[in-house]
Amino acid sequence: MFIGVEMGKKVAILQSNYIPWKGYFDLIASVDEFILYDDMQYTRRDWRNRNKIKTPHGLQWLTIPVKVRGRYYQKIRDTEIDGTSWAESHWKALYQNYRRSPCFSEVADYLEDLLLGTEYSHLHVINKKLIEWICSFLSIEVKISCSWDYNLIGDKNERLVNLCTQAGGTEYISGLAAKTYIDESVFSSYGIKLTWFNYNGYPEYPQLWGNFVHEVSILDLLFNCGYDSRRYLRYT
Repeated sequence: MFIGVEMGKKVAILQSNYIPWKGYFDLIASVDEFILYDDMQYTRRDWRNRNKIKTPHGLQWLTIPVKVRGRYYQKIRDTEIDGTSWAESHWKALYQNYRRSPCFSEVADYLEDLLLGTEYSHLHVINKKLIEWICSFLSIEVKISCSWDYNLIGDKNERLVNLCTQAGGTEYISGLAAKTYIDESVFSSYGIKLTWFNYNGYPEYPQLWGNFVHEVSILDLLFNCGYDSRRYLRYT
């Protein structure tokens, strides 16, 4: 059946990640509303609580420790951070490896305060704050909401469709990895256009420490290019 919705509104729905890579923000910039889907189960050794930065010795993981013992089916929104020392450690790693980057001062003050100025109890809170700040830095003016702002109805595919329709969306933008589980017929039955987002073709930018690497946190781009970072994304 078809549900009446606002014409021409694009929606993307994705779990929150810690300091995500540039493609994550390009996806956000391509839509009118971005829904953080943190009602999903927390997955270990994933991007929810960690990401990579570039150093003179290669790539380095920055990982937020979280409480997982005996909590195998917890949602991302319920995942608690284990301790507070991680924030100072992460800031120290960022300072040591990016203080010589051209735009360090444009990013450092606010990022340092965001990481160290508050003690965070839950992973989704720090993830959302960082995502919102980076969007603001890049002048990405998109509504960012949470899945619990809406009613979660149905199975995996129906939930996505219902979130989209409740947000007033007519088009759902998804990364290619979701092709393994998305049933396109469910979207078409609700009158929702399904579009696959392509992450290929990003240009290289001036980057410290050897050969260029795309698969790092967007902080690498911000430290190296500052407010000029928008030139290296497609939708900003």
